[in-house]
Amino acid sequence: MAERLIQSIERSADILEIFLKLKPELSIKEISQELNLSKSTVHGIIKTLEHRGYLQQNPEDLKYKLGLKLFELGNFVGKNLDIGDIAKPIIRDLVDELNETVHLVTRQKDELFYIEKVEGARTLTIYSHVGKRAPFHCTGVGKAILAYLDENEAERILSSKALESFTKYTVTNKEEIKHHLPAIRENGYAVDDEEIELGLKCIAAPIFNYQGNVIASISCAAPKIRLDENRLPKVIEGIKRAAAEISNCLGYKGY
Repeated sequence: MAERLIQSIERSADILEIFLKLKPELSIKEISQELNLSKSTVHGIIKTLEHRGYLQQNPEDLKYKLGLKLFELGNFVGKNLDIGDIAKPIIRDLVDELNETVHLVTRQKDELFYIEKVEGARTLTIYSHVGKRAPFHCTGVGKAILAYLDENEAERILSSKALESFTKYTVTNKEEIKHHLPAIRENGYAVDDEEIELGLKCIAAPIFNYQGNVIASISCAAPKIRLDENRLPKVIEGIKRAAAEISNCLGYKGY
């Protein structure tokens, strides 16, 4: 049986959402015409929303705009979203699709932490585990985040400590690392090609919050021989799609 919806609340939501679709300020006439509702109906709902702080009126032209109460609620929701809970079902779907290990890493100040790791049917024994720290300079997840930070912030992170070498392929020259960041932004993903562990290749993409700030990244890790030129495009597409889906769930509107 279909759930019974309350018409007045449905109309209130329609009025609030119309500001996202049309323009920042709207008159009662414009709203009533767009929603095909009578002016008296719209007027009653708007005055109630204004009283509660969800709308406010411009005293000069008497048009309405979204109120600070919505900003307050949005900030509260954004701060209390649990990225792990949001990402988990998306990660599991990606693991089922790719049959490879997928990681979720978050940035906490100048460090990266693995907060989720889901293994595919073809298990992979690698250095990562939930709670482990990750370096920025030689991991896909780290470079995916570095590329979207402010240039001065990326410089500060790369200069804050000595860049450790893990394999013969690890790049420890910060200028060379910075040189590759624009390409990561252009492509929307980063690659770790045996830089943290020999034989391991990772494809990673950034995750953004509702303010448009990069706060995390997601990666697929697999033996290099399994990520050949035939399979790589599918993995890249999957990682970018999952990162975008998580970002959208966090309120990011950039995609």
